[in-house]
Amino acid sequence: MTRQYLSGEVSVRLEQLQAAGDKHAAEVAGLRADAENYPPSALRPVVARALALADRMCWDSISRGDSARFDRQAAISADLRGFAVCAGLIRDEQ
Repeated sequence: MTRQYLSGEVSVRLEQLQAAGDKHAAEVAGLRADAENYPPSALRPVVARALALADRMCWDSISRGDSARFDRQAAISADLRGFAVCAGLIRDEQ
């Protein structure tokens, strides 16, 4: 995979997460800008921060009883994680 492809794919998933968020949308937008503007070698920490944020977003949604938003966020988070594992950006830790 080319480095530009990796950055683009991470950005697309962050765009989806941003659309599924609410109070965290600005924070996701910042991560998306990082994914698009930082060198591809910096994607690992961006993905790690994005997954941590997605986890917080899911917890926030479920604590408010918004199961529909939780479902969307969890699916996007799982997709981001799966892509990152396949792309070698993070390890597949159980």
